[in-house]
Amino acid sequence: MRKTVGAFLAIALVGGVAMLAGRAVDAFAQGGGTLEVEVKYNGAPVVEKLKINKDTAKCGTEAVQEKVVVGANKGLANAVVSVPGLKGGGKVAKAVIDQKGCKFVPRVVVMSPGEIDIKNSDDILHNIHTYSTANPTINKAQPKFKKTMTERFEKPEVIKVTCDVHSWMLGWITVVQGPGAATDANGVAKLEGVPAGKHKVEVWHETLGKTTREVEVKAGQTTKVSIELKGK
Repeated sequence: MRKTVGAFLAIALVGGVAMLAGRAVDAFAQGGGTLEVEVKYNGAPVVEKLKINKDTAKCGTEAVQEKVVVGANKGLANAVVSVPGLKGGGKVAKAVIDQKGCKFVPRVVVMSPGEIDIKNSDDILHNIHTYSTANPTINKAQPKFKKTMTERFEKPEVIKVTCDVHSWMLGWITVVQGPGAATDANGVAKLEGVPAGKHKVEVWHETLGKTTREVEVKAGQTTKVSIELKGK
């Protein structure tokens, strides 16, 4: 009996090791790396201020449009970094865009093809209006009692978002196939799970336009790249 149990445990142990080894081989074969992109802009921030007189209890009396946000080290915020057309690689988590203080938060959202939650935290009437070509446009009222609407965008593209009730509200939804992210306040975006190899990296900004750069990513490593956008 003890011999039988011992043999069974030995077989199970060997099988488990083989399974783990198989997973390790698969992970290595499909292994990707991290792409850390620093986007810079050697220019001045662009901020517009507008006086408003609608729903001031929630919106305030002044709207601030941060069209170009530049950090202390010339890092450019709200730029979208992606690897367009990449079939494999990590995907972006389910996207959320909120209407808070009568502005879109965050101003720039990056999402994989699929669903996005559109929230209304203002407790007033908003009206979501999107402008796109590859995806169907949305033009829907979102009353204060409708805290979340879930919509779908299936095709990669940059989508402009406005509110028909509050004309100054402006945001962007960028649908990307594969890894993608918006730069933070320091101008840095990290893309996880990028397949090893040479790829064309694309950087897009709502005011400064688009540029591309070829980079090589190595499995299990972090590749750091610095890209500077020029003013128009």
